[in-house]
Amino acid sequence: QVQLVESGGGAVQAGGSLRLSCAASIDTPHLYTFDLYAMAWFRQAPGKEREFVATVSSSGAGTMYADSVRDRFAISRDNAKKTSDLQMNALKPEDTAVYYCAARRLGNEEYSYWGQGTEVTVSS
Repeated sequence: QVQLVESGGGAVQAGGSLRLSCAASIDTPHLYTFDLYAMAWFRQAPGKEREFVATVSSSGAGTMYADSVRDRFAISRDNAKKTSDLQMNALKPEDTAVYYCAARRLGNEEYSYWGQGTEVTVSS
């Protein structure tokens, strides 16, 4: 089992920045280490379905972004600290959502572990 806890959400004006952080704890670190998990961020805006935002590979070498956030957001990870961050710049009102951190163990297709979410509100 992996527990994920997000932090860093809040309210910001359009054009501002926020940095979200996701801290992971693993129940069986002698079996599965953090670097065996790909990490991702998703978001869900009010009245909308949850959508993919960004992902980073287990090593941190590879990243992918949704078109809507590319060139504004940056995902990263620190395997020693067992954290994944999402730096969000040039925020827009349409970025308002609850942001969720997720983990996917290598070899699995789906993200099995989710945090509780952190709310981001961007005002115009």
